Order: sequence, then structure tokens, then C-alpha cells
Amino acid sequence: MSLRDEAVRLGQNAKKAASRLAEVSSEVKNRALFLMSEGLEKKKDLVLSENAKDLKSARKAGVSEALLDRLALNAGRVKAMANVLREVAALTDPVGEIIKMWRRPNGLQVGRMRIPLGVIAMIYEARPNVTADAAALCLKSGNAVILRGGSDAYYSNQAIGAVLEEACVEAQIARETVQVVKSKDREMVDELLQLEEYIDLIIPRGGEELIRRVAGNSRVPVVRHYKGVCHVYVECDASLEMAERVCMNAKVQRPSVCNAMETLLVHESIAPKFLPTMIAKFQQAGVEIRGCKETRALVPSIKAASDEDWTTEYLDLVLSVRVVKDMNGAIEHIEQYGSQHTETVLTSDYAKARQFVNRVNSSAVLVNASTRFNDGGELGLGAEIGISTSKVHAFGPMGLEELTTTKFVVFGDGQIRE
Repeated sequence: MSLRDEAVRLGQNAKKAASRLAEVSSEVKNRALFLMSEGLEKKKDLVLSENAKDLKSARKAGVSEALLDRLALNAGRVKAMANVLREVAALTDPVGEIIKMWRRPNGLQVGRMRIPLGVIAMIYEARPNVTADAAALCLKSGNAVILRGGSDAYYSNQAIGAVLEEACVEAQIARETVQVVKSKDREMVDELLQLEEYIDLIIPRGGEELIRRVAGNSRVPVVRHYKGVCHVYVECDASLEMAERVCMNAKVQRPSVCNAMETLLVHESIAPKFLPTMIAKFQQAGVEIRGCKETRALVPSIKAASDEDWTTEYLDLVLSVRVVKDMNGAIEHIEQYGSQHTETVLTSDYAKARQFVNRVNSSAVLVNASTRFNDGGELGLGAEIGISTSKVHAFGPMGLEELTTTKFVVFGDGQIRE
């Protein structure tokens, strides 16, 4: 079978499964999610052994420690995947919800009802937990999903996918509701991107190169998230103790993910007191610092930041630091170099916090909290299928509601249009 034929087969099967899923009750969908959760826990050893194959290949290829962290599974991470499935099951099913209803002068009742998007294709790199997260969200929101993970996580994804498919069958849901692509051929991605007859939305999740390739070649609508150049701005009135704690977490807790801080901005009046201590703590944690002229005047041993650094998503223990005159300077920097992903302001002044929230145009804007909270699970969505930095049709973490659209429903008692 050619790649084209295989892609079409996947699309046709998914479309049929999506049609059948529209009639499946919330109770049955939840049962499938619980079975998926139990299956992952029962087959944990198999999943970990398959993940070990991927890690061995990755180490042989010389990938970075940050990328290895994204790829690696352990007992705790498998447990976390299982927990996410249960959390999604516990969420309210959005399908069928009437979100608004009004009556027209002629007596017609007009409403808008949530419905699934249909068929979603996920194209992603590393992060095998995405396989379970995406399947859970798509199933609960009534969508069939085609999952095409990167070759670096091939064995992990196939093992997880087998568990998910078996759970669908046991719950009497079409096996093709969740399909994990078996082909490693990169051309398969290009074939999927052409299936506008079968696929309703493409969600790429990975590096900027992957996302630009998908967006540039797809005939199917694409949710875009090119990169996460996330900022923390420390205002002159911020608690320095809190600032140290938040900044350390934003950069160091898991530097390989898209909501990690990549640039630290500091008000010039507190920079002399804050930065030398903060930079020393970063360096103790293994972070390489690249600073502006003012930052290097305070800590001469660090590297100079280039213009390229301000736009770079490091996904590693590297941090750019800039001293700014005031909040206006911080916001101007974010507008010029940011990626509309996640920004945090640290301040004790409510008015300044409101100013930052109102003016900064990113998918999540936080006050006195780590950028690491821009995550579907942390924000109460159960999980996320990705973080959109474009505004159509969603902005920010995409959970169940973001995987639905609405249709108009109209109730009458014989009205005709004059």
C-alpha cells in the first residue's frame, strides 16, 4: 500500500469513527477513558521497555539532555498519564451543551450548541505523553484522532496507542476513534496534510521547523504555535524573595518545555540588588546566562546577549537577561521579541499588574506566578492538546471546549419567513 493510500485509509476510518462517536454517551466515553487509564498502569512495564528503545536510539544519535527529558518515561510519568485520563473523564462533557439561547420577535427560539470538530490529526515530536493526552481530549470532546508522533518516540507511541485502541474496543467504541500512524516515513505527514476531505483540523506540536513546515504545506486548517519565548518581568516594587522563587521555577523546574522562561526582564532600580544574587543562583543550578550591557556591568563574567538571543526558544538551561527602564520598556521588549505565548509580571502594585495584563497580548498573562502554569492541566482543563499562539480558532491551552465548535439550533411552532 502506498503512503497516499495509507493516509486516505486512516482518514476514511477516522471520519467513519467520528460519525459513530457522535451517538456515544458521556458514560461510555468516560468508561473508555477509565479503561485506557487502567490499561496504561497494567502495561506500564511494556510501555517503559519500549520507551527504553527510543531512549537508546536518541542517546546514540547524540541528542541533548533537554530532549532526552522530553522523551523519557518512568513509572511516575506513566502514572501521571493515567491520572490525566481519569481527570479528563471527570470533566463535564461539552458536546451538546447549549451555550446561549434567545427568542426572536416571531417566536423562534435560537440557540448555539457545542458539537465536535470531527477528525483531528496531531503531528508531534518526542513527548510520548502527548499520545495519551490528545487521545483523551479528542475522545471526550467527540472527535476521532489520528496521531503521528516523531520517529524519536516511535516505540513508545506504538505501545501507548495499542493500549488506547484496545480500551476503545472494550468500551464498544470504534477502534479507529484513536489511530496511531505506523509509518515512520516523513512523507506520511505531507500526505495527511492534503486530506481536507477527511480531516477537519491539524494540530502540530513540536519545534518551530516542524510547525512552519506543517502550516506551509497543509490544505487543512492548522492551529499554530511556533515557539514559546516566555518572559518574566520583575517590577521595582516586587518582593525579591518571591521573585527569586518564581524566576528559578520558571527557568529551572523543566527547561525543555514551551512554557519555561527564556528571557528575564528587570526594572533598572532593583537590578543592582536583585540580579547578582539571582544570577549566582541560576549558575549554581547550571544555567548559562546571556545578558545585556547593563546586566554585564553588574555581573561581568556572563556572556553578552545578541539580538538573536532575544528571539530564541532555548528549551535548555540558557537564559537571556535584560535590564529595562520601566514597565513600558518591558512591554516594548515583549512586543518586539515575544511569541505571544506566556508572560509574567512580578509586582505588589495592583494598578501595575492590571496595566501589564491589559497591554500584553499573549495567550496567558500571569501576575506573581511562574510561567510554568500556562498548561491545560494546571489551569483546570484536565490536559491540553497544545497551546495556540494564533487567535483562530483558539488562543492559549486547548482543552475540551477548544476542540468543539457551535452550530445554530432553532425551535419553532410553524413559523414561515415572509
